[in-house]
Amino acid sequence: MLSLYNYTLCAAVPLMLFFGLYFLFAGSPDKAIFRNYLRSRRIMGVALLLLAANYAVHFLSGVRFRNVNEAIMMNLSTYFLCYWLFSSALTSLLDRFYITRRRTVTHICLWLAFTILSAVVLFLLPEGRVQRLGLAAMALWLIGYGLFLSFRLLKVYYRAVRIFNDTHSDDIGTYIRWLSVFTWWALIFGIGCGLLTFLPDEWVFVWIISSVPFYIYLFCCYMNYMLFYEQVETAMESEVAAEDEILGSPAQVPEERATPAWHDGMAEKIMKWTAEDGYVRPGITIKDLSDLLYTNRTYLSGYIKTVYVMTFRDWIADLRIGYAKRRMTSHPEQTIAEISSASGFLSLSHFIKTFKEKEGCSPARWKRAAAENGLIP
Repeated sequence: MLSLYNYTLCAAVPLMLFFGLYFLFAGSPDKAIFRNYLRSRRIMGVALLLLAANYAVHFLSGVRFRNVNEAIMMNLSTYFLCYWLFSSALTSLLDRFYITRRRTVTHICLWLAFTILSAVVLFLLPEGRVQRLGLAAMALWLIGYGLFLSFRLLKVYYRAVRIFNDTHSDDIGTYIRWLSVFTWWALIFGIGCGLLTFLPDEWVFVWIISSVPFYIYLFCCYMNYMLFYEQVETAMESEVAAEDEILGSPAQVPEERATPAWHDGMAEKIMKWTAEDGYVRPGITIKDLSDLLYTNRTYLSGYIKTVYVMTFRDWIADLRIGYAKRRMTSHPEQTIAEISSASGFLSLSHFIKTFKEKEGCSPARWKRAAAENGLIP
């Protein structure tokens, strides 16, 4: 079993070194907007190199089998610091102002305090019940810290998705969905690794094997995200400044209050715009529409939420799906791809996904059913 442990470390260390060094030194598009992405990736690179160093020490010195307390001490301290680095790197992708000097100093102090207390528990407390209680307390601290950072990252993620859904017709949130998936995976993996530190020696290889797919997924996501980062960051720059204005508008008009007078004028403007199929224009935002209707986008956002009880993106998607269905019945000779493009969707895959969500079947299946029911001549 010891050889299996060594083999897993031998496989993991080069992989971690490659990922960490690549994140630190690989270039990115020569545009100012990518500076934040590059900073995030470099922070992640530092975290990966710290973990690689941890793995290397285990591999070269066999500290786990020589002095288990030293191994636990090293793992706890490394994980605590890497939790902060991981969360900072990911959160800063959606909030460029997240990393501040005060926040950094606070978390470094927390790490130092955690490391010192871990050393006290492992090397100064007598072995037995007291030490086990101390270790349990340190493990709970580590888990609680990971939960706190993860939920803060998820809060930033859901805030960004909410902004995109309220301001953009296209599903920009899908470009950052990997952050949510990775955060939940990191939460499970991070807590699991903290607990695996205390596994019996013959099972500790599980700790190493479980890390390989986790870091491969992280590397692939970071590299793929570079393709969409500019679009996401541009959307964030244009909309976050107005977040309170947009998201602060009431979702519904209270029942005891009369419908605002401006709703009548808004309804007429929107009816005219939808009659002209203005929603098929790709990439339209709530700002674009408010400019076209000569209105305030806060009013427009409030109107959509009140009258249609949905986000701007869902409202536009409903209009586009309705247009696509009419197009399929009136132009049966057109392909699904042509229908998708004519309806304002940026990609065929997005059209098919949205159509399935709204109608419960694919566009091709809906078209066949319409033909069988005589809706298509």
